[in-house]
Amino acid sequence: MADPTHPADLDLRLVRYFAAVAEHRHFGRAAEALHITQPSLSRQIRRLEQQMGARLLDRTPRGSRLTGAGEVFLPRAKALLRSAGRAAEQARAAAEPSRITVGYITNIIVTPAVRELRLRHPDADVRTRHLAWNDVRAALLDHRVDAAVARLPFRTAGLHVTVLHDEPRVLVVPVDHRLAGRESVTLDDIADEPLIRAADPLWNAFWRIDPRPDGSRAPEGPLVEDVEDKLELIASGQAVALTPDLRSQGFRPDITAVPVHGVEPSHVVLATRHDDRSRLVAAFRTYALAHLTGAPPGPG
Repeated sequence: MADPTHPADLDLRLVRYFAAVAEHRHFGRAAEALHITQPSLSRQIRRLEQQMGARLLDRTPRGSRLTGAGEVFLPRAKALLRSAGRAAEQARAAAEPSRITVGYITNIIVTPAVRELRLRHPDADVRTRHLAWNDVRAALLDHRVDAAVARLPFRTAGLHVTVLHDEPRVLVVPVDHRLAGRESVTLDDIADEPLIRAADPLWNAFWRIDPRPDGSRAPEGPLVEDVEDKLELIASGQAVALTPDLRSQGFRPDITAVPVHGVEPSHVVLATRHDDRSRLVAAFRTYALAHLTGAPPGPG
């Protein structure tokens, strides 16, 4: 058995064999699934047990079963294999910077930076992907996208975030609202107006300005996640909302926007994984800083 004073230097191939036998509960079926002979599999399991210093499997008349040590080791073995797989995927992604996926949320234009990336890296596979406003961090950490252009606030732990430009916030109201047509409004003007809510507390704190600077709470409005649902509720007079100033891109005809004075603007940012060293990600950051640092133009 292994020397208990030194940690086992585990062979991942043997760990994978053990996991297969544990799954099939039978050496013969596991050997078939692994495309090796049963005697060879038995020898490999014995080698692993010697490395571990503990018996992991017992043979039974119907196959095999885990020992107490095997029961303890199995979930850790699976986690070890998953971790090794993720490490390999991330290493390949860093070593093969031939593909990049750029994420963006609604009403964000990334085309100029993406176009230059394709122009300067013609051999790269450059893709774009629309993201839900509340899916940016997860999409990056899950490697569904490699860079994302989005609006704060969202959780940024594990991310590298660069502010590209600011957008003033406006109050969106129905065209027949008492504040429609005003040159501007302040928080005092909307102190009693129900503001649309989202499930995300960070979003609510920023876009509802909740709590207010004086500590008061913003009036409760309906809970909404979808942009179209939000616009319908505003148009029907059930609530108002603070949004980025997207008037240049146009609103539906039954709603309008009024500038809000005395509030912080929203921030459009480029987010990437903090430890990503891909040259394509670095290149996209350069082009984003060159092309996406001003408010996007309105429709042609």
